[in-house]
Amino acid sequence: MTPNDVLDEFRSAGALLEGHFVLSSGLHSPVFLQKMFIFQDPVRTERVCRALADRIREVYGKVDYVVSPAVGGIVPGYETARHLGCKAIFVERENGVFVLRRGFTIPAGARVVMVEDIVTTGLSSRECLAALREHPGEVLGAACLIDRSGGKADLGATLVSLLQLDIPAYPADQLPPELAAIPATKPGSRNMTT
Repeated sequence: MTPNDVLDEFRSAGALLEGHFVLSSGLHSPVFLQKMFIFQDPVRTERVCRALADRIREVYGKVDYVVSPAVGGIVPGYETARHLGCKAIFVERENGVFVLRRGFTIPAGARVVMVEDIVTTGLSSRECLAALREHPGEVLGAACLIDRSGGKADLGATLVSLLQLDIPAYPADQLPPELAAIPATKPGSRNMTT
């Protein structure tokens, strides 16, 4: 799957939105990638996650565990793990910090890749990777469907993606006038309460 194929999947699913959005990172952007429009379609999800699994295999080799941050990373993590033939688990926030819960463990020697949906600043990915490093497995690196930082996000680990985009994102106090003139919506899940 080429980068253009990935972008076409988002476009045809209606997942490439334009307006004024507050991202999970707190930054504001004129573009939002509503990945849930991809994930509501099992056939489309299978296509993009199979391509991500192929990319992971090329870069990291054999993988024993895919670990994803809840909530947004669970679906692509599971589906990517299915194509890699490995286990899929996820971290959740407990007192504001990502941890493995539900009895999930990573055994010594396990080869682990963190799989995310979309990376913007890399904050959730860094937090997820930090949680994984508390366990005895070998963290190989990270992977995502789309890196919207244009390759600038620093995860402290290798990041592979199906597509890199350089989509502008602004702090709330530095909005360009055309974006400030549009009411903002916040479609992300980072601050959801459970």
